[in-house]
Amino acid sequence: MLRANTDGSTVRLKDVARIELGGQGYSTYARLNGKPSTGIGVQLSNSGNALAAATAVKERMLELKRFFPQGVIYEIPYDSSKFVDISISQVVQTLVEAIILVFLVMYLFLQNWRYTLIPTLVVPVALLGTFAVMLGMGYSINVLTLFGMVLAIGILVDDAIVVVENVERIMSEEGLSPREATRKAMSQISGAIIGITVVLIAVFVPMAFFAGSVGNIYRQFSLAMVASMGLSALMALTLTPALCATLLKPVEAGHHHAKRGFFGWFNRGFARTAKGYEGWVAKLLKRSSSMLVAFVAIVAVVGWLYMRLPTSFLPNEDQGYLIVNVQLPPGATANRTEQAVKAVEDFMLKQPEVQSTIGVIGFSFSGQGQNAALVFVPLKPWSERKKPENSASALAQRAFGAMMMTVRDAFIYPLSPPPIPELGTATGFALRLQDRGGLGHEALLAARNQLMGMASQSKLITGMRPDGLEDAPQLQIDIDRNKANALGVGYDAIAAVLGTQLGSAYVNDFPNQGRLQRVVVQADAKDRMQPDDLLRLNVSNAQGKSVPLSAFATTRWISGQMQATRYNGYPAMRLAGDAAPGASTGAAMAELEKMVAQLPAGIGYEWTGLSREEKLSGAQATVLLVFSLLAVFLCLAALYESWSIPVAVLLVVPLGILGAVLGATLRGMPNDVYFKVGLITIIGLSAKNAILIIEFAKDLQAQGKGLIEAILEACHLRFRPIIMTSMAFILGVTPLFFASGAGSASQRAIGTGVLSGMLTATFLAVLFVPVFFLVVRRIFKGSERQRRLDAHEIEAPAVAEVQGGKLQ
Repeated sequence: MLRANTDGSTVRLKDVARIELGGQGYSTYARLNGKPSTGIGVQLSNSGNALAAATAVKERMLELKRFFPQGVIYEIPYDSSKFVDISISQVVQTLVEAIILVFLVMYLFLQNWRYTLIPTLVVPVALLGTFAVMLGMGYSINVLTLFGMVLAIGILVDDAIVVVENVERIMSEEGLSPREATRKAMSQISGAIIGITVVLIAVFVPMAFFAGSVGNIYRQFSLAMVASMGLSALMALTLTPALCATLLKPVEAGHHHAKRGFFGWFNRGFARTAKGYEGWVAKLLKRSSSMLVAFVAIVAVVGWLYMRLPTSFLPNEDQGYLIVNVQLPPGATANRTEQAVKAVEDFMLKQPEVQSTIGVIGFSFSGQGQNAALVFVPLKPWSERKKPENSASALAQRAFGAMMMTVRDAFIYPLSPPPIPELGTATGFALRLQDRGGLGHEALLAARNQLMGMASQSKLITGMRPDGLEDAPQLQIDIDRNKANALGVGYDAIAAVLGTQLGSAYVNDFPNQGRLQRVVVQADAKDRMQPDDLLRLNVSNAQGKSVPLSAFATTRWISGQMQATRYNGYPAMRLAGDAAPGASTGAAMAELEKMVAQLPAGIGYEWTGLSREEKLSGAQATVLLVFSLLAVFLCLAALYESWSIPVAVLLVVPLGILGAVLGATLRGMPNDVYFKVGLITIIGLSAKNAILIIEFAKDLQAQGKGLIEAILEACHLRFRPIIMTSMAFILGVTPLFFASGAGSASQRAIGTGVLSGMLTATFLAVLFVPVFFLVVRRIFKGSERQRRLDAHEIEAPAVAEVQGGKLQ
């Protein structure tokens, strides 16, 4: 927000579609650090950019500053765009770290700056191309698209690594020139590169077709990944071979293992590891039945762990501020509300994490009224709050307990803002309790109180609260229609008098000292304070005579609704709460659903905001995984003209999912949207490792080698590039796994799944993929045409020539 001081008043700017004014004398008024103030709030439009809007507002305030009266200054104590700015900066830093780590992995294996430079050059070219695609599609650089870029870094270099590694291997083993080695290498691996690219693109494409908020998140990941993968393959088939043929220098056969020092030790060690791996594969191929039993057990464990994962929508982020919702009992005066707000401000300003406080009295998330208030609490920068106990959520829990003890006549709830600003007002869940049976307001209120009583006893739910204004005392005027008709008083006249005297009525305008002023009629405050004052009001009857209200009306006090809430056509009560520490929102929502089932018949419920999106995302997860697997299967079947090879490739997917689920379980993370994105990524990467082995094995078998001999040679040839590309990806996402600071919860959520999944997808796949291919090939022999196609004996049909009007 923005503030300007003059004689104790304040102007504030909150994030630019709607501007709201507030200050002393308004129905709502503000406080800054405990002092009365005036405020301006600016709301971002639906299509606006938070950073651009904040910059434009600050620039405009600098322009307007010249016209301020003497002594007027302005400040910005609350600016929600800071979180967006620093989150993007953090992801960019992660992107740079990922590029450096990937470079180091390539240098470790290739041990030559020329070999390492070629894949490194592919990264900026592919990223620039991806930015161009996103610009053309109307997307901006934001946290989600940058997440996609970080994930893509490790995959971008995969194709280039495969090319460079194969060229280097051929040069080292056969002593060919760079140009000849490149030609031979490309003839061997072009099919694998195309297959890997088709799989990775196919696995992300279904994400782009989901609707709703979840679809918007998926779509940005999908676009970033598909664009970068396509450009990576294009570079691997064009730029990378050209660079290999021009930058690399001829080497003698066997030079790679003749090195001394660290690299020589590493090469010899890796060679021993590769030999040991080949020995293990040879033994496991003889025990294929046992391996299949082990695979079935792994699938069962994956299913069991996946079903046990707690569910959520998005991780709760420390966005650099809290919002304290203050609600006093019905009928509480503005002075009592101000005292409660002052108590909140005094407590918050004493906390080491708090930078300032901004109080707004007159409305809250529950509604408007003199008994409602909000306190915005901007926190100090994340660099000064590195410990877990200094986080926004820790401060909210600490403040909730303290406020309940010190301010006993108010309901005070410190809240963290939701991950998506427009979906709700706080983290946790949002429920609408509905009267679907026409039971009435009293029955709905009793059901709400019963539900809150049950929730207070649950170990999975905390902070359960009504998210609306409570029923309050109201003065009801009963009109005796018979007496009013006898006296000639019409109902419209009664309504006009009550509306004018209690509210106000505009009469006209009149000029006064060069200014046009309005005439507004209303009863004086002292003449509308008591019920008897209303009965003394006079109403004109049909004859133009004045008749007091007391002649045909009486008054009585009742308790009535301050809000009439309806949700999807039913009378409803708004409820909100959060999951208890250590529990997920999915578990808390499931617990609430069981409680609602115990309420009287006719009482229903619906989720809204983030809770509704969480339910939708959970229901869509299975569909997303099935469509991604189906897309990969069909693309591989079309590419290889075989139904059996895709089966051998896709059998490896559960091995990657095992690591993702284990990683999330060990770190106590839920199955949220980012975890699902990680699962989709792991499906593609698991298939990639399988393709590298199976592509070579099927070609070698088609050339006349025995099935086991072909598998062993493929494992020998592809072990090094599989380990290289996998390590490049793993280290590329390591900064996400260990992220801290602004936006770190989202980074850790996606980094945990992909890193853990890639570990198992690599180290288990190199053992299981040969067995899968062996079993599939024994069951499905393949046709002669398929063998000739794999052996590259079938050439493209010749173009028919037309001579003299006849086909030749």
